[in-house]
Amino acid sequence: MSNDGLSELIAYLEKVNAEVGRIEAEGERALADEGQAAFQACLERKAALLAGLAENSEELVEGIPGAMGDDIAGRLERFSTSAATALRIGSVFFMTALLYPEEHKPGEPNDLEAYIMELRGEGGGEG
Repeated sequence: MSNDGLSELIAYLEKVNAEVGRIEAEGERALADEGQAAFQACLERKAALLAGLAENSEELVEGIPGAMGDDIAGRLERFSTSAATALRIGSVFFMTALLYPEEHKPGEPNDLEAYIMELRGEGGGEG
């Protein structure tokens, strides 16, 4: 396995996850200050960012050989597909729930954070 390739991918995913967090915080402020339309605009930015995750990380994933690279590509494609579906149907609820399992509790990692921990070998994600 290429540790450099994996490290670069993890750094990229951390950057995406941080941006998701910023967008979600902005969305919460927008909902309180400007209403539902501004909140939805933020959620659409979050979903668009995640919808592009697989494509935008493709070069990094290609640097990870074998089954691990294939597994990573599949997982990132699932993140992207869910986000693209949320955008296509325009569901505010679906966009809000992206990256959060049904049983998620505040303070717990979202699915992308859990996956990053898994890639680092820290445990965390299950699927």
